[in-house]
Amino acid sequence: MADFQKLKATVLTDGTIDSEEVDLICRELYRESRIDQEVVDFLVDLRNEALWVCPTYERLCFDFVKFHLLADGSLDVEKTAWLRAMLFADRPISARDRQFLRELRDQAEEVSYAFEELCDELMLDAR
Repeated sequence: MADFQKLKATVLTDGTIDSEEVDLICRELYRESRIDQEVVDFLVDLRNEALWVCPTYERLCFDFVKFHLLADGSLDVEKTAWLRAMLFADRPISARDRQFLRELRDQAEEVSYAFEELCDELMLDAR
């Protein structure tokens, strides 16, 4: 089992996540061979704590989150609450965040009213 705290300390030594650190993260996660809430929380925490992340890490993080959230095809109220907290954690909402929400909505088999409200709120803010 990966020591996520040790990995986080190694990756965030300089406050950034570049392509070499993405390779290190991928190697560790490959050994884990699981995508669960602990792994997703780890990736999101890294993203939120880093001063800068490369586009490759952004894609990796969002892909893992999407895979985990859509495992059963639905975006319920509980998942939406977690997603809201993730998106609003210490950063302004970006165009990439909005794109991610659109992808989730398009790929989900079922979405809750809470998820639709979140999408409406964030898409309205973009105008």
